[in-house]
Amino acid sequence: MPAILLASASERRRAIMADFSEIDGIEVRFSVLKEPEPEPSTNLEVHLQVESSCMHKARSAVLELGNDENSDVEIIVVSDTLVEDPDDSRVALGKPEDKVSAASTLIRLSGSRHKVWSSTAIITRNGAGLEVGAGWRAAIWTDFSIVEFDEIGTDGMEDLIGSGSWFGKAGGYDLAGKAGSFSRVVEGEDVTVLGFSARAFKEIGGILL
Repeated sequence: MPAILLASASERRRAIMADFSEIDGIEVRFSVLKEPEPEPSTNLEVHLQVESSCMHKARSAVLELGNDENSDVEIIVVSDTLVEDPDDSRVALGKPEDKVSAASTLIRLSGSRHKVWSSTAIITRNGAGLEVGAGWRAAIWTDFSIVEFDEIGTDGMEDLIGSGSWFGKAGGYDLAGKAGSFSRVVEGEDVTVLGFSARAFKEIGGILL
């Protein structure tokens, strides 16, 4: 049975990818990369930062997972998502470290629109794309969506912070969670905000169907 492996700790990405397991003959597996994600940098535009991080993950995935133990894996998928500061295309709002930084990030987004960038690499053996090691090649797609936030009042902010829904989320929010009450996608597709390039996700579906 051919297998597709998602190398991500994101529960949201795993839930989305799990839908492919409903296709007859497809096994979906999950793993977590040991190599830490690179820190966001203000030296590049956010869309270049997210693409660079995704390629870093692609190389790490092949090094860690593209071995004999996964000889039946035909596709490895990695993805990275960054939230762009509403006023600065070089500043990425990363994953808050604590409640204070989460509140600060959400205040930054409150009452404004911002871009969310997701870069996804589809890694195949001797396929199309860039060489990433051991005969694996990575094709990469990068997309953005625009998210609009309402003004978040005191009660709403306390609820978001107290729920812990900000933890592990770029920009400190989860569109499919509590933050969905305050935000919406006004351009692009939800899947890009939730963790995958929309075009790459469609490509995966086309490969597997």
